[in-house]
Amino acid sequence: MAHVEKKLTPIELLQKFIFITLGAVLMALALEVFLVPNAIIDGGITGVSIILSKVTSVSLGIFIFVLNLPFFILGRRQIGRTFAFSTLYGIAVMSVSTALLHDVQPFTNEKILAVLFGGLILGLGVGLVLRFGGSLDGTEIVAILISKKTNIPVGQIIMFINVFIFIVAGFVFGWDSAMYSIFTYYIASRVMDVVVEGWDESKSVTIISGEYEEISQAIMDRLGRNTTFFYGKGGFSKEDTQIIFCVVNRLEVAKLKAIVQEFDKKAFIAIEHVSDVLGGNFK
Repeated sequence: MAHVEKKLTPIELLQKFIFITLGAVLMALALEVFLVPNAIIDGGITGVSIILSKVTSVSLGIFIFVLNLPFFILGRRQIGRTFAFSTLYGIAVMSVSTALLHDVQPFTNEKILAVLFGGLILGLGVGLVLRFGGSLDGTEIVAILISKKTNIPVGQIIMFINVFIFIVAGFVFGWDSAMYSIFTYYIASRVMDVVVEGWDESKSVTIISGEYEEISQAIMDRLGRNTTFFYGKGGFSKEDTQIIFCVVNRLEVAKLKAIVQEFDKKAFIAIEHVSDVLGGNFK
């Protein structure tokens, strides 16, 4: 049975359109006003486009659109129609914006300032587009398709591609620029994570204790977080027990630990990072 994508409401479509447009313009601003004038590049297809633009003197916007287009066509069926066309729209807006901003004077010629502010704006732009269902670089599509064939994680594939691009940039722009570009990429990726995942980083907590009922009730009463019981059996003791599972934000982790240890100082607590939380009463 074919997968039917959820139809967006007019308000959702307008919101998607506004924020993808804003994100694409911000990325173009970071490239043309901070990074490219200071010989600093981004990773992925954008980085390849900057290198080719430097070597051939052809407009950066043209390379960004032309190089991304084959990957869009290749991955359209794999990534879904809505995501694909959101990506195509975002890349088109970014390409046009880079052309319009090409003759704007750079805000700074200090490379450290260009790295910091360029990376910040770049991460904000890419993060907005990702958060609202699009992408600004075909590298992710390539990585997804390769990963399906090879079982290599997507993140590792993107890392290998970018390492190669930064090495090439070292020969074209010089090794200082390549190293500045690596720091810019790191800053942008951290900002992008914050935009996509939000400031309220969530943690999933698994608790194993004989005092599970008291601990569960205290978590619900004092933190206002729902808990779930899973049946468990000790591998060594062979005793049946209930395992507590709950999700809290990062500011509540210390308080949760104190609650658990108040009832059982030997309780087992496992805490993991959660990328996103949807549904339930979690706010």
